[in-house]
Amino acid sequence: MTALRPAEGADGADLGIVAPPGLGLAQGIALYLASVLGTGLLVLPGLAAKTAGPASLIAVGVITLLAVPLAGAFAALAARHPDPGGVASYARRALGPTAARATGYWFLFGVAAGGPVVSVLGARYIATAVGIDSAGVPWLALGFLVVPFVANLFGVRLTGWLQLVLTGLLLAIVVVVVAVAAPAVRPESFTPFLPHGWGGVGTAIVMFVWAFAGWEVGTHISGEFARPRRTIPLATAITLVLAGGCYLALQVVTVGALGERAGRGDVVLLDLAEAGGVRAAPTLIGVVSAVVALGVLNVYLAAFGKLGASLAGNGDLPRWFAKGAESGEVPRRALLLSMALVLAYFAVSWATGFALAPFILIHTASMVAVYTIGMIAAIRILPRRTPGWWMAVIASVCTIGLLLLAGVALVVPAAVAVIALAVTAVRNVRERRRGAPENRDTASIR
Repeated sequence: MTALRPAEGADGADLGIVAPPGLGLAQGIALYLASVLGTGLLVLPGLAAKTAGPASLIAVGVITLLAVPLAGAFAALAARHPDPGGVASYARRALGPTAARATGYWFLFGVAAGGPVVSVLGARYIATAVGIDSAGVPWLALGFLVVPFVANLFGVRLTGWLQLVLTGLLLAIVVVVVAVAAPAVRPESFTPFLPHGWGGVGTAIVMFVWAFAGWEVGTHISGEFARPRRTIPLATAITLVLAGGCYLALQVVTVGALGERAGRGDVVLLDLAEAGGVRAAPTLIGVVSAVVALGVLNVYLAAFGKLGASLAGNGDLPRWFAKGAESGEVPRRALLLSMALVLAYFAVSWATGFALAPFILIHTASMVAVYTIGMIAAIRILPRRTPGWWMAVIASVCTIGLLLLAGVALVVPAAVAVIALAVTAVRNVRERRRGAPENRDTASIR
C-alpha cells in the first residue's frame, strides 16, 4: 500500500531542498492541452449546434465557467498530494474502498463508450477526405480500434511528445479553419437563438463535458513536475483560457457560417473548410484528424489496460486480469477485457446507425460521476477554507448539477455503481467467513 503523500513545503524549496529535474510550465501546459483538447474539436461544435442551435454558445460559456472550480480543485489536489492513483486514490482515502471501486468501474466501463465515437470520427474524416464510400466507414472504424489494440499488446505506444505534436497540429488546423470560415459568418444564422429551448442547452452542456474532461490528468502526472505547487495551478489557468477560447471561436463560426447545415454531418471541420473556400484543407484535416484519433485510442486503451489490471490486483475484478499491472509490464489480459468492452459498445453503435450523441452522453455522464466523487473527496482531503477547498465546494455543487442535466444517460453510471456495491457485499461476506473484513482504513491507498 502506498500512502497518499502531501507535497511538503513549497515543493521542497522552503526546506532548502533543490527541486529535482522535472516538467516545467511549458510542458505542463502542453500536457494539459493534450488531455483537454482532442477529438472533441472534431465533432462537438456540430452536435452542439444541432442540439441547441445558436444557444450552443451559452453551453460553451457555461461549461468553461464550470471548469474553473473543477480544474482548480484538481490542481490543488495534484499540487498538494502527488499520487499516480488519481481520483480513485483520493476516493479511497476520503470515502473508502467502495467509492474507489465505483470510480474505477466508471472509468473502465463507462468511459469506454467513447471508443466507438473516436474510431467513427476518425473513419468519417478520412473517408470524406479520400473519397471512401460510406459503406466502408464501419470497417475503417473497426481498423481504428484494432491497430492501437495490437500495438498495445506488444507494448508499443506513441510517445507523449508525439501525442503533443499531434494535438498541436490539430489545434493549428482549427485556428486556420476558424480564420478562413470567419468571413462566411452571417448574422441571420443566430436567429432564432433558442430553437430547441433550454432543454437543448442543457443537453449541449453535458456534451461539452467531453471537451473539458481531462483535468484529472494533473493528479496522475503531478509527481513528474519539478515544482508542482507553482507550476500546476499556472498551467491549469493558462489551459482554461486557451481551451475555452478555442471552443468558443469554433462554435461561433460553426453556427454563423454553416447555419442550419451545422450538425447535419459529423465532419464539421471539413464543412467549415469548404465554407471558407479552401480546397487543400479537407485532405490535410482528414489526415491529421485520423492520426489524432489513432493516438487518442492508443492512449485510452493503454490506460484502460493498466486500470483493469490495477482493479484486478485490488480484487475488484477477477484476479486473472491482474497480470501486467506493474510499471514496465504489458497488461495483455486486461487489454483483452478493455477491447471486449469497447467492441461491445462499437457493436451497439453499428446496430443503431453510428449515432454518436448517445455514446458521448454515456461517456460524459460517467466522467461527471467520477468528478463528483473526486470533488467530494477533495472537500475532505484539502485544508479547510483554502482556495482549493472552496473551489472543490463550488465544483461539487456544479458536478451534481451536471449529473441532473445528464438525465437518462445516468443509467449506465448508476448501473455500474450498483455493481460496485454488489462486489463490496460479496467481498464482505467472504471476508467475514475468513474472519478478516475488508480493510476500511481510508488513510492509505492500495
